[in-house]
Amino acid sequence: MAAAVAITRRDASADELRYTAARLRDGAMVRRLLALARVLEGASRHEAAEACGMDRQTLRDWVHRYNEGGIPALADQPHRGRPPLLSAEQMAELKALEPERDGVVRWRCVDLRDEIARRFAVELHERSVGKLLRRLGLVRLQPRPYHPKKDADAQEAFKKTLPRR
Repeated sequence: MAAAVAITRRDASADELRYTAARLRDGAMVRRLLALARVLEGASRHEAAEACGMDRQTLRDWVHRYNEGGIPALADQPHRGRPPLLSAEQMAELKALEPERDGVVRWRCVDLRDEIARRFAVELHERSVGKLLRRLGLVRLQPRPYHPKKDADAQEAFKKTLPRR
């Protein structure tokens, strides 16, 4: 049988941890607090982890984080994600582009993709350019959908059979 994990931080009792858990909306943090409350009551690492749906090793890691930083340390850390491909200066330059000056009526995502590749040597997918435009606060125009089986002759024939108004 595994021994209980040692919680060295004593600024909150098991009841206080449960009270805090009841007021939170983050389900993962609630599970962590309830597992810690069980450990404070003397439950083994296996029992506390199993009761709260986690692994013994995971509970041990959360106990260490709690001992170091208290309840705030139990919150998920923000994920950084991939760094942006364009810098803030490049984004500002992209936003300042004027279609008339560059010889187009309006920018299409395909045109902007090519322009970004030419100016900044960054390869983007057409869809990524559309997301980039939204982030810049610009409007992304999309053409009206076109059905591949559209028959212009059948449409004209149908229009001729319609009653006149």
